[in-house]
Amino acid sequence: MVKHIIVWTLKDELSAEEKETVKQGIKEGLEGLKGVVPGLLEIQVITNGLASSNADLMLDSTFESEEALKGYSVHPAHVAVADGKVRPYTKTRSCLDFEA
Repeated sequence: MVKHIIVWTLKDELSAEEKETVKQGIKEGLEGLKGVVPGLLEIQVITNGLASSNADLMLDSTFESEEALKGYSVHPAHVAVADGKVRPYTKTRSCLDFEA
């Protein structure tokens, strides 16, 4: 199995209300990919970090294999969520992929 973890910080110009709306859109969009993208075993978006956090949300996902992760990155459903709900609103992105 392969873990794919991403942490995002949203753009500064978004209001607190806008950030909450964006986080919910990202959560719904990405979690909706389970059962759609082959090899995607588990996916969860965490949006309620503690005040001590220096990021706004985190993706925690598990894939059958590295090949499944590569397929996810170009799958049309994932690309649509990334281009429509994530990339327009995020300032920074950090990623860690590893074998579990």
